[in-house]
Amino acid sequence: MHSWEGIRDVITSTNSEGVTTMLGIKYIKFDSTTYVIHYKNGKIISEGKGLSFFYFAPVSSIVAIPLGSNDIQFIFNESTVDFQTVSIQGQIIYKIENTKMLAELLDFTVDAKGNYKKKDYEKLHQRLVNEAQTAASAFVQSLSLKETLRSTKKIAEKIIEGLRASDTVSMLGVAPLNTNILAIKPTPEMERALEAETREALQQEADHAIYERRNYAVEEERKIKESELNTEIAVEEKKKQITEKKMEAELLIEKNKNRIREMLMEADIALEKQRKILIDFRIENDKKDADSKAYMLTATLQPYKDMDWKTLSVINKDALDPSLNIALAFRELAGNANKIGNLNLSPELLDSLLRVREKNVR
Repeated sequence: MHSWEGIRDVITSTNSEGVTTMLGIKYIKFDSTTYVIHYKNGKIISEGKGLSFFYFAPVSSIVAIPLGSNDIQFIFNESTVDFQTVSIQGQIIYKIENTKMLAELLDFTVDAKGNYKKKDYEKLHQRLVNEAQTAASAFVQSLSLKETLRSTKKIAEKIIEGLRASDTVSMLGVAPLNTNILAIKPTPEMERALEAETREALQQEADHAIYERRNYAVEEERKIKESELNTEIAVEEKKKQITEKKMEAELLIEKNKNRIREMLMEADIALEKQRKILIDFRIENDKKDADSKAYMLTATLQPYKDMDWKTLSVINKDALDPSLNIALAFRELAGNANKIGNLNLSPELLDSLLRVREKNVR
């Protein structure tokens, strides 16, 4: 029994375009992002995403609609409220949601190789671009040229809002996802004029910035000078305060020194007064002591006042001293020298007298 692969090899062949045929039967395969509708004699035989199947070409037609997101590049011209023409260039991102509705309105039939037989997808793109232009036109016509050039984001928002609200887009079964505005440009002449105006404005701004910078520099210099002067004034004020404080401190020191000197003087005065009192007491005491000694001496010597010195010599405790007696004898001799003719004193006598004196002293 032969396998299906062997039978298929016998009854199938591949033409020069790479399409597999088998007595009019063809095989076709689609990826998972393509929605496929297989019509046979005008009726739907099968439909779904990413189908692959054999079909009989003479009575079949296959519609393939991409399900993934698609991009449309557009550019169109519009007039602003000040009658200036601008070109708006952008991109529309959309996704097909209702494939059957789109298949009924446009022809997305493919051949055996999966290529579209007609270019109705271009019609779809053009309709979307027309709706985008319609949505942007009313908004752009309400803006001036400069406002339009600065309204890229708002124009994109208006376009996506207009596409989502469009009945035409809804009838096509298309869901707009996003819109991006890539560029908004005026005419070349106006662009040059704007460049010149902008350049002049920038130059004025630059001049103004230079003026402001210089003015700021002058103001900052003034502030610096003022700050320096204020600093100098503050420093001088501090110096003045320091000088005053030093003078006050010196004055206080001098006052304290004077007070100390006064206290020392008062202490000296008090000490001198005490010394004076002490001296007075000492003088008084010495005087009393002298008076007492004088009285005692007077009282002691009073009995001997009228006595002869010879008598006093005799009653002296040292009256028995031989040397004293010899001295008295020599004194008597001296007193009567005029009466003496010759006086002989031998050395032996004097020596003996001196030895007696030394013995008595010992």
